Amino acid sequence: MEEKELVGLYEVAELAGVTPSAVANWRKRARDFPAPVVDLKSGPVFRLSQIRAWLRKRRVPMATVIATINLKGGVGKSTTTVAVAEMLSATFRKKVLVIDLDPQTNATTMLIGEEKWHALNDAGHTLAQLFKDALEPDEKAKHFDIEKAIQKRVSNVEDVRTLDLLPSSLDLIDVQDRLAGMSSGRFYAENPTDILRRATRTVLDNYDVVIVDCPPNLGIITLNGLRISNGYIIPTIPDVLSTYGIPQIVKRVGQFSDTIADDIEAYGIVISKYREQSTTHNTTLRQMRRKSDAPLFKTIIPENDKAADAAEYKPVSTLRQKWGYRGQYDLYKALTEEIMERAGI
Repeated sequence: MEEKELVGLYEVAELAGVTPSAVANWRKRARDFPAPVVDLKSGPVFRLSQIRAWLRKRRVPMATVIATINLKGGVGKSTTTVAVAEMLSATFRKKVLVIDLDPQTNATTMLIGEEKWHALNDAGHTLAQLFKDALEPDEKAKHFDIEKAIQKRVSNVEDVRTLDLLPSSLDLIDVQDRLAGMSSGRFYAENPTDILRRATRTVLDNYDVVIVDCPPNLGIITLNGLRISNGYIIPTIPDVLSTYGIPQIVKRVGQFSDTIADDIEAYGIVISKYREQSTTHNTTLRQMRRKSDAPLFKTIIPENDKAADAAEYKPVSTLRQKWGYRGQYDLYKALTEEIMERAGI
């Protein structure tokens, strides 16, 4: 285990913004306070991830990280990511970071446009560079700079002022296949599912909410996103092909959660691109309400042209102007409120 994954009483106090004596009192009085990994003469040593989870339950300011995932493409995953992120920023005044791990780069281009994305990609300021660096044993060959990669105050909506982005790249397609064979490094310290966590751990708590848009698979890039997540949502069209992989997602994430000894909660399934006149959609929705591997959010996002138009990067003033005046804005707002409630934001 890395030294940076462990913290003592003074580091816990610093994280929580309290005195070390307050932490000592928590240990005595709170039955659910994490047990130390080891007790040294200098004091107890704790696992950082367990301390962060415990502090979050006590409402100590700390980022809540939510992954969006589905094994099927075209289900509204990236649109949901961007809509919820923009709602959190403009409507609920949260500071938000979107981490785009999907090589289709849909969330990235929705938030900064293709022209700016091309410039960042050419300069190596995307997440593809981070994973390329992990494949290089030579430290001098590493080029990723998280401060240059994070794009500040993104979105084409004027009202959205507290939303940042870590952009994706098409190059992630090639990188994923190579990560499985990466060197384990000195003392076997390198883990291919830990790359994103190591790179972002100094910046995550600058935000209230982090949303990770995962690729449509359960490969190493996706596991990197889940590794830093407190929970996940599954946007899906209510049809057989789009919902087929949901049991596999829930099972695999549960297994991964057990492996890393960190909880990754299934916050729920988002029904998107719903067509009220579709027999298939209505039948599938009824079946999911009767039995589902994860809870369903009450808010249902219908298929509409305005949501498709929102993918185009063109300046607009308000979220209502972007997402639509005929109820679409209200639906995404309601969905965001549900997610906030499930995630304890």
